[in-house]
Amino acid sequence: MIARVESYALFGLEGVPVTVEADISKGIPSFDMVGLPDAAVKESRERVKSAVKNSGLMFPNHKITVNYAPAYVKKEGSALDLATAISLLKGEGALDADTNGVIFLGELALNGELRPVRGVLPAVISAREKGYKTFIVPADNEKEAGYVGGVNVYAARTLREVVDHLSGYAPLTPVKSTGFEAAHKAAAKAGENGQTELSAHDLSFVKGQEIAKRALEVAVAGGHNILFVGPPGSGKTMLARAIPTVLPDLSFEEALEITKIHSVAGMLGENGIISERPFRTPHHTATTVSLCGGGNKSVHPGEISLAHGGVLFLDELPEYKRSTLEALRQPLEDGVITISRAGGTVTYPASFMLCASMNPCPCGNYGSSTRQCTCTPSEIKRYRARISGPLLDRIDIQVEVDGVTYDDLSGGESGETSAEIKERTDRARTIQRERYAGENVNTNSEMSEKDIRKFCALSKECDDILREAFTSLRLSARARSRILKVARTIADLAMEENILPEHVMEAVSYRTYGAEEE
Repeated sequence: MIARVESYALFGLEGVPVTVEADISKGIPSFDMVGLPDAAVKESRERVKSAVKNSGLMFPNHKITVNYAPAYVKKEGSALDLATAISLLKGEGALDADTNGVIFLGELALNGELRPVRGVLPAVISAREKGYKTFIVPADNEKEAGYVGGVNVYAARTLREVVDHLSGYAPLTPVKSTGFEAAHKAAAKAGENGQTELSAHDLSFVKGQEIAKRALEVAVAGGHNILFVGPPGSGKTMLARAIPTVLPDLSFEEALEITKIHSVAGMLGENGIISERPFRTPHHTATTVSLCGGGNKSVHPGEISLAHGGVLFLDELPEYKRSTLEALRQPLEDGVITISRAGGTVTYPASFMLCASMNPCPCGNYGSSTRQCTCTPSEIKRYRARISGPLLDRIDIQVEVDGVTYDDLSGGESGETSAEIKERTDRARTIQRERYAGENVNTNSEMSEKDIRKFCALSKECDDILREAFTSLRLSARARSRILKVARTIADLAMEENILPEHVMEAVSYRTYGAEEE
């Protein structure tokens, strides 16, 4: 007898329905799996066998063939365990139930318990779009799956509970769903209500560094990449960690996409939802694979995808392997990353704000007004050469941060709070949303050359300033485009419809790092 049960396989954030077919026939007892299962799927033979027996159910003592269709799609992971067990029970006749249109997801423990699996949220969303309305998932994935509206989700703790539900003996109660959008709003509101005092990383705690704070404000307002260069202890890391406090709140669409990525990565918390923008800080020993994503067989999102919609902070930038840094170039331009591995080719979103920090030289004191540099010119040159010109060219804002004085640190007066700065950055982002309505653009940093020509028209005076900077600083065509984007953001912060000369000059000032070395 052949029994068919539906499950789902994810590839990146998208997926395809998988039909699990179990053929139980006479012959020497055996258990074969076909349909391109990976090692994890093949290992489910023992998990499923033990789970069925330990659940007090009859495991077929016959020749068993399980097919995972479509056969041309590689199946990986443990999410097919539950569907495999149900198909075997149906094929043996131990379960008489209509499972048409039901998607089964879950990993089985040897004692029959259901364990959570990755990617339930994107799987349910993707399957819903293909017409599936009923899902059975592990109890630990209940919140995640329950955020999807317009479907019936049943959460079970054991295989026995699933069987009893399908047979009508002990029906499960559908998971109550408020919808992802409502859940996101509730989580965001709870976060706001919890802010009874200044964040530990509030910008008001950063003493002095007014130029750097201004550069940070411009970067956040337009979604621009930023690099802080300065001696140790000058406040570079404090500035970087303050960025989340001035970032705009997540929209529903952004929260949904970010949550899907973290679900695939198995990094959702107890709430099963991401309500704040990510802030990822990989160590400088991070490999290219950990940064970009991948794996031996399955293709998982890396740090740059986990930072999607938020910030990727690379502290001590020259300490990262050059090959690892070079892998950032394409995602910084395209906002997505395509990963090709033995397990297939997957495209993940990778639209993030890059924030990096570095010392100006090996000893860290080059250019300091208070400390003496002990490095030779050749040492400085070699140190800076660890960061390639093409990568540096993609960083819109490059600001030098000097050390602070004792008077700056001991002064009782605090600067602007993050909330005050956030008001201005939110206002600038609102201007951008209205400007780019109907365009495939969200922030100034995402403008194409066509958009730049349309929205960054310059007066003759502004053009003369940019022309002089282009020649004297020996800028590239990419650098010119990025200066125009930054100038557009500065104009938005000033609530000016047109880019003025002062806006261009400020934008140019953020591209002068290293000019003295030319």
